[in-house]
Amino acid sequence: MSEDEAVLVIVDGANVVGSVPDGWWRDRRGAAVRLRDSLVPYAAAGLPGLPGPVEIALVVEGAARGVESVPGVRVASAPGSGDDLIAELAAAAEPDRECVVVTADRGLRQRVEACGARCVGPRTVRPSPDAHGPFRP
Repeated sequence: MSEDEAVLVIVDGANVVGSVPDGWWRDRRGAAVRLRDSLVPYAAAGLPGLPGPVEIALVVEGAARGVESVPGVRVASAPGSGDDLIAELAAAAEPDRECVVVTADRGLRQRVEACGARCVGPRTVRPSPDAHGPFRP
């Protein structure tokens, strides 16, 4: 399956990082890098209920801007609102290509669902705060 055929998974970096109270606020950029690195295995393996490969776009904003892309995870730095960039990416997805947005933000969910995207919550890619050890897809 080519990247153009793979499901597009757009990750709301700020929302997903903020879903686990692990001290991320002390180093927002470092938290975004850790999230990016934790997403890499999903590119090949897929998400729960969504077999891989998938194309992953991690949207970052604010202090996390400038985090580099790595193989498997394209990082998009929002010049302003991360939600606006996520909505733009979802709207720009090819009509016959499935688009999944990872966020718990209700307003953003409404915006991207209006574009035809499906939404899943942060726990899809992050462990709950009481989980022990690294999460593996």
